[in-house]
Amino acid sequence: MAEDGREGSPPIVAVVGATASGKTELSLDLAERLGGEIVNTDAMQQYAGMDVGTAKLPVAERRGIAHHLLDVLRVTEAASVAVFQQQARAVIAGLRDRGVTPVLVGGSALYTRAVLDRFDFPGTDDAVRGRWEAELDRVGSPALHAVLAGRDPEAAAGILPENGRRIVRALEVIELTGEPYSASLPRLEYADPHTVQIGVDIDRDELDRRIEARVDAMFDSGLVDEVRRLLDSGLAQGRTAARAIGYREVAAYLGGETSEDEARAATKAATRRFARRQDSWFRKDPRVVWVRHDDPRRVDAAVAAIEP
Repeated sequence: MAEDGREGSPPIVAVVGATASGKTELSLDLAERLGGEIVNTDAMQQYAGMDVGTAKLPVAERRGIAHHLLDVLRVTEAASVAVFQQQARAVIAGLRDRGVTPVLVGGSALYTRAVLDRFDFPGTDDAVRGRWEAELDRVGSPALHAVLAGRDPEAAAGILPENGRRIVRALEVIELTGEPYSASLPRLEYADPHTVQIGVDIDRDELDRRIEARVDAMFDSGLVDEVRRLLDSGLAQGRTAARAIGYREVAAYLGGETSEDEARAATKAATRRFARRQDSWFRKDPRVVWVRHDDPRRVDAAVAAIEP
């Protein structure tokens, strides 16, 4: 993806917003209208077999539109936003070279920003990271989140207390650079200026109702069986996949730590918290063009922003 834009190339379009807000449908509508293909920016949808709990769109419902960067990892592999940045930018460049509009969509805000914005990743150190991972195993992610809050309140405010992997990464960067982790986050400057973000605007009450219904549908559609199969494939050993919302709660149920009803309720609560963090992240970005989820002309409004 060229840093200074690609003359004559289609735009880069990203559909952003909270989980369950309707991003997937809008992304498909835009891909159809613009002659585009979908590029996944959801960290957990990279994992093969993690289908029900990530709300991965079945092939039969993709309207014949090509989707990229789905099912590219095994659950035992760790996801890396730095690696993803390289992969996604390569896919986007290939699509634009063919005159195809890339339409990015997914729930991982950092992944989206890493692809769209100027973002150079700090280095890593296995010994430092290993020490913080051992501390995570010893005290748990909420306690380690409190440590991060003491060292970098801004970074802690943007990371869920349950997200041990990102907490460890933040503490690693702070130790290696001597600077706040927040200083290493992407700047609000597109790597390619021919980029447009379309946000799906939805009221919190309606979003909560959708999350409730979505989680119930996941459990009713076989989430427990999916997690059971993935545990047999090594899910518990995966540094990233094992911490996915829904999967960790069901794994706790299958391990006899909670009841199924408690796992369902915990998944709903964690999803609501995640959705609020997503919304807060994107609301801080003044470049996002928002369209109402229930506006019958939302596709027209989005296209008007993309092709003024």
